[in-house]
Amino acid sequence: MAKVFFTSDHHFGHKLIIDFESRPFNDVEQMNEVMIESWNSVVNPEDKVFHLGDFSFLNKEATRAIVARLHGYKILILGNHDRGRSQSWWLDAGFDEVSEYPLIYKDFFFLSHEPMYMNKHMPYVNVHGHIHGQKYEGRNHFNICVEHWNYKPLTFEQIRDSVVVKEGD
Repeated sequence: MAKVFFTSDHHFGHKLIIDFESRPFNDVEQMNEVMIESWNSVVNPEDKVFHLGDFSFLNKEATRAIVARLHGYKILILGNHDRGRSQSWWLDAGFDEVSEYPLIYKDFFFLSHEPMYMNKHMPYVNVHGHIHGQKYEGRNHFNICVEHWNYKPLTFEQIRDSVVVKEGD
């Protein structure tokens, strides 16, 4: 059965992100290859992946080559570094769907690039990227940036099980 995954902030081709976020790579080529392998180690071709922004700093041809190697039906929610390129640019680069705006998934998960204001009275958990190695406390935010998850997308169930309040909590 197909699974649904979430991830963000790969920054393919962005050399400086290695130092900015203390990523464990010698160079951008190694980083790109490890991140592709990590993605494909958990995502199957029939799965769906929501990428919550800041996908690639490369030109369209190089970006298309990476997208083509990644398993799954890929949905991109544009991040701050993606918004300089049009939706059609990203579709041409190989994404199956592209959204300029946050999406609501399963009536409960608010998917966005940047963290959004949430409080305990709001009926959502904000699954987001953008802040890389930082993390918000509490159950209303879930940082899906690759730095927190060994450069692998997480399944819907992994996120749900870590944020949904269980009886007795």
